[in-house]
Amino acid sequence: MTVPSRYRWFVVAVFFIFMLLHQSDQLLIGPLTTPIMNEFRINEEQMGRVFTGALIVGAVFYPLWGYLYDRYARAKLLALASLIWGSTTWLNAVVRTYPAFLVTRATTGIDNSSYPGLFSLISDYFGPHVRGKVYGLLQLTQPLGFLLGTLLALSLREVAGVGWRGVFYLTGAMGVLVAVLIFFSVREAPRGGSEPELANLEQVGVYRFNWKIVRQLFRKRSLLLLFAQGFFGVFPWNVIASWFFRYLETERHYDADAVFVTMVPAVLVLAAGYFIGGALGDYLFKRTPRGRLIVSTVAVLIGAILMPLALSVPVENQGLFLVMLCLTAVFIPFSAANVISTVYDISLPEVRSTAIAVESFIESTGPALAPWLAGAIAVGSSLQNAILVICVSAWLICAVFLALAAYLVPRDIAVLRAQLRERAEREQRMAIG
Repeated sequence: MTVPSRYRWFVVAVFFIFMLLHQSDQLLIGPLTTPIMNEFRINEEQMGRVFTGALIVGAVFYPLWGYLYDRYARAKLLALASLIWGSTTWLNAVVRTYPAFLVTRATTGIDNSSYPGLFSLISDYFGPHVRGKVYGLLQLTQPLGFLLGTLLALSLREVAGVGWRGVFYLTGAMGVLVAVLIFFSVREAPRGGSEPELANLEQVGVYRFNWKIVRQLFRKRSLLLLFAQGFFGVFPWNVIASWFFRYLETERHYDADAVFVTMVPAVLVLAAGYFIGGALGDYLFKRTPRGRLIVSTVAVLIGAILMPLALSVPVENQGLFLVMLCLTAVFIPFSAANVISTVYDISLPEVRSTAIAVESFIESTGPALAPWLAGAIAVGSSLQNAILVICVSAWLICAVFLALAAYLVPRDIAVLRAQLRERAEREQRMAIG
């Protein structure tokens, strides 16, 4: 069953807007860290609790979102997630004490775990050989949202009558508007409708969430290895997103202009890395089922080598630091689109939201402590040491798990393709009979 190409890309555009603005809201806390700490008179360890609280709540909600997406209409649930985003952000801007800010910031994590349904719905609009590029395109929104949030924060946080609270009010309003857009413009797609084995059927059977199929996910060795790498893979991003602005301000002594000049090109290069990584993964996947994970393994090893070199550049050499930072940034996101695509390469359509939700839950449990851990290390040592220790060790561990998954994944892909062929043959027999 085919969907008009123009509408497929319209859905991608709507989801790009949703993710871009949502990521901007979610990542605003980084560039707003210093004024928030000053207002509430708290230290790095206490601010680390703020970061960690939202991450823990998001982790808890991943399984629930995954289950709901596989049972009910994904588009309508995404509209609900956008409405929750706007509401909790407004609530976070209202409170006036640190304990209340800590609690309300944690509630913003509810909608942060809403992406599994979005990726699942996109998988039913686009076939497996182009998903890496589409996911890479959508994941541009994370660094671009980081950049947009930075622009909003740095330009408005010191403006009289606006401040960091006014920035939260603005992004919360965006969440409500995007909820309306998704609710009225995005349609459901048949689950599995874009798979090659099912794409030519006039009518795709309805396959619903099934606990037996969910349990079978945990028998796929390559998927278990991807879950394991996911646990460690988000440690670096959580630390960088939470503390890198503060690191530039306090340990490299950058003013607001220097921070902006450094972060804009680095984030743009990081954004390009998502798409480049996804496109390379698609290219190699057409030649070998291990292609996506080969790209991912090589990229995290390069990141583990380049990050220490970048942070060791002397403080006074801002130009060289920027070059090394950009060189590191391009490789960091290579695995993102490829891991998501690989999960869908080995999971049946009716449990794909659950599969990504489990992956994301695992990614969000231990790593949720990463900002607090980095803050604690920084109090006793420095933010530079905290960033290096956590990022490099996590990337080296991920490389091991990704390499093992690359070795095992062809068998699990072959099993899924056989299951889909069996379904297609059954549908054809039913249509004839």
